[in-house]
Amino acid sequence: MPATSAGMTRMRIALSIILTGFLLGAPARAADPEFQQFLQALWPEAQAKGVSREVFDAAIKDLEPDLTLPDLIIPGRVEAQPPQAEFVQPPSAYLKEATFDRLTAKGRALAVQHKATLDRIEKEFGVPGPIVLAIWGRETDYGSYKVGRDVVRVLATQAYLGNRKDMFRDELIIAFKMLQDGVPRAQMRSSWGGAMGFVQLMPSEYYLYGTDFDGDGRIDIFNSVPDSLAAAAKQLVVKGWHAGTPWAYEVRAPANADCSVGSPDHALPMAEWLKRGFVPVYGRKLSTAELAEDVSLLQPEGSYGPAFLITRNYHVLKGYNPSDLYVLFVGHLADRISDPRPFATPWSKTDQLRSTDVQAMQRVLSERGFYKDKIDGKAGMFTRAALGAYQKANGLKVDCWPTPALLGAMRN
Repeated sequence: MPATSAGMTRMRIALSIILTGFLLGAPARAADPEFQQFLQALWPEAQAKGVSREVFDAAIKDLEPDLTLPDLIIPGRVEAQPPQAEFVQPPSAYLKEATFDRLTAKGRALAVQHKATLDRIEKEFGVPGPIVLAIWGRETDYGSYKVGRDVVRVLATQAYLGNRKDMFRDELIIAFKMLQDGVPRAQMRSSWGGAMGFVQLMPSEYYLYGTDFDGDGRIDIFNSVPDSLAAAAKQLVVKGWHAGTPWAYEVRAPANADCSVGSPDHALPMAEWLKRGFVPVYGRKLSTAELAEDVSLLQPEGSYGPAFLITRNYHVLKGYNPSDLYVLFVGHLADRISDPRPFATPWSKTDQLRSTDVQAMQRVLSERGFYKDKIDGKAGMFTRAALGAYQKANGLKVDCWPTPALLGAMRN
């Protein structure tokens, strides 16, 4: 079917589903023959993965797209990017002391409860127990937050109507394989993006990192704490975790610190940063090996708020979730489980600019040669460094933080 015809068909389907729900006063469940045709066309790929016809047919029986999901492409519907807290909240809102206090207390109790498992994980994978506990805490509040969507329906909808169809199509085929391998569908509950279990793994990650760590003969990321935490540790190892290296060091930046060098491509030995006036907080003493480690500067609020010198393991954690705030949350929660002290420098009350405005800034920065990364509306480290370089080149106050005033100056 030509693309234009498919688009018109999907528009009619979406409108008929919405209209049916409106007339009946209930969630729409109108039949979608095009969706069923799409699902049936997946059979050869599922079969190639070893999925039986019986399992495949049962998985897609009576399945309808879930139009409540974000990040879908439906003609006539204006769809913003999903409001992930990591990308729309300022640091002070995302990294709340009250949240850390609660999760730290629970994490410390779990560290005692699961000490044998955590010690074994560190011995076999080289990942400290507090790090995997912190991932569990951030992802599902140590399992107390229950994601409630059927993963097959989520992945099928995203593969059919989403912004990343090919990725979700692949994940859907692997979800069929999970069913074939005996994972109960009732347990396969996911987020809107298809991540499942205590530490939120996609179906492909279930096979890449899943580990029968409790020795019961099966991989269970939905109920088994050992299996789940081992899967998180294995993912970090595969992505390059370096045993014995901290994720980051909080430091006090000197008054003349240049925030525009705060990017991974400006790494220097720790000793050099100390010579430039950066001081580890709480009087932390560094070993000879730590002083030789290449680290880079991270100032999540530009020149406001805390500053960090980040290691290679920071970037490994970012492979779990590509947000600086996510990594700061996980890393700091892990630190708090071992040492209850908060960030030495408090977060300021900066506002987070709208994604569309950050995109506008990124376009200007790109056009003028300051920025070479994605135009994604996220004020990450490359965007902040580029803003600082732009500010320096134009005689503006250098704080590396997107503000309405700076956007106005850039537009003028």
